[in-house]
Amino acid sequence: MEAKVTWKNKMLFTGAGEKDFTIPLDAERSVGGDELGFEPMELIAIGLAGCTAMDTISILQKKQQKVTAFEVQVHAQRAVTYPKVFTNIIVEYIVEGYNVEPAAVERSIELSATKYCPAQAMLSKACKIEHKYTIKNAN
Repeated sequence: MEAKVTWKNKMLFTGAGEKDFTIPLDAERSVGGDELGFEPMELIAIGLAGCTAMDTISILQKKQQKVTAFEVQVHAQRAVTYPKVFTNIIVEYIVEGYNVEPAAVERSIELSATKYCPAQAMLSKACKIEHKYTIKNAN
């Protein structure tokens, strides 16, 4: 995997991977940025959310769960002193569908956390990661 950032001005960068997609990165005004893009730690949290979301929805679909909406939220606490690493993360899964089985959701989350998601595997070595979920019935 390859990735790069290219400086534009002040604290503004454009990030790119191996594909033709780009993403803006910037910093808070208090450290010289203009808040015109994602902060790098936000991208780590988004990466975690995306990684486990893709695993979990894939497993739920294989388990033939009738999911109509799905969201993963990452609530990350950071240290107050530099380097301001993540100290605790809660990954919240919000599943909406018809007769979605709690056991299927729990197992899907467990498999993502313990077997499939490299973002969780790496971050779990640095801080505590907790999981919670909510199942909503679709109308």
